[in-house]
Formats: sequence, C-alpha cells, structure tokens
Amino acid sequence: MAMNYAHRRICGSDKWAQRMESVLLPWALDGAELGDDVLEIGPGFGASTRLLAPHVPRLTAVEIDPASVERLQREFGDRATVLRGDASAGLPVPDGAHSSVVCFTMLHHVPSPAGQDRLFASALHALRPGGVFAGSDSLYSLGFRVLHIGDTMVVVDPETLPDRLRRAGFTDVDVTVGKRSFRFRATRPLS
Repeated sequence: MAMNYAHRRICGSDKWAQRMESVLLPWALDGAELGDDVLEIGPGFGASTRLLAPHVPRLTAVEIDPASVERLQREFGDRATVLRGDASAGLPVPDGAHSSVVCFTMLHHVPSPAGQDRLFASALHALRPGGVFAGSDSLYSLGFRVLHIGDTMVVVDPETLPDRLRRAGFTDVDVTVGKRSFRFRATRPLS
C-alpha cells in the first residue's frame, strides 16, 4: 500500500484536510447513523479522524503503515484508539464490536480486488447486527492515475461494488457516484 512523495504531501496537507471537512466527509456520511462506537479503516494522515473524533463517543482507527500509526497515536492520545493492522487480512478488533465502520479514499490502496473483498468481509464481522459500513473513494481519471505513479492503485468500480458488498454479506447496499468520487453505504443484517 505504497504512496509516493507527492501523494503523501497532498494527503498530509491543509488543503486536503479542508476538502475532507467541507466536501468529502459530509457527502460520504450524509444521513448515516454512526452510533456510539466507530471503527475507521485506513486513516492515513488522519484528516478524517480529526473530524470524526470530536463527534463520536468512541473511535478506533486501524492503519497498516507503522509510521502513520505512531503519528496518529501521538496526535489522538486518549481521543481515539489507534491500532496497527491490515484490514484485508482481518481486523484486530472483536467481532460485532462496532456500531459502524467507515473508510475514506483508501480502498484504491488495497493491492487487489481480492484484498478489497477481504476488507469488506472484515468490516462486516467488526459490525454489530444492523451496523452500517460507509465511506467513499475516488473515481478513475488521468490526473488520479498521474498522482499514483509509483503507488498502489486498484480503483474500485462503483458499478460492481454493490454486488461485491452483497457477496461479503451486506444488505441495504447503496452506491452513489459523484463528479470525482463515489460513496457507499451497506448494513450488516440483523440476523
């Protein structure tokens, strides 16, 4: 899940944090009930974590990159639990522990569709029955490809995502395509 230097600079920038606050997070979570115990997968530099932490009672973030884990642990201290883990290999959290699972602009960094599908299955198991899996990711464009030169980039096709989420076990799947990104919402069945 490599990121090149330019990509790291952008994702750690104030401009990206402002875009996350004003555009991406509000759109991705519009109408979503996150509940009392949120799990965020792949927070990276923490732009979305900064926005979530003050608004949810409990927040756990799972990040694969060791340097990012250390940075997030220093920044969030007791406001969020930050764990190192690879969501495509199973999440280091108890099954059924979370009211919601979220991820923002990180799915394309999972190195294969099979790994993305394992991440979806891990998200399902982390959720309580009736819990919501919500998030967003980017659509393919030439500029997006250029930004990812030397990066892992496996773009999720929003047309196939509903079936992939259903195969993972989710219900009430909804995928909405916007101008540069898509958002998704799915629910762990009650039984």
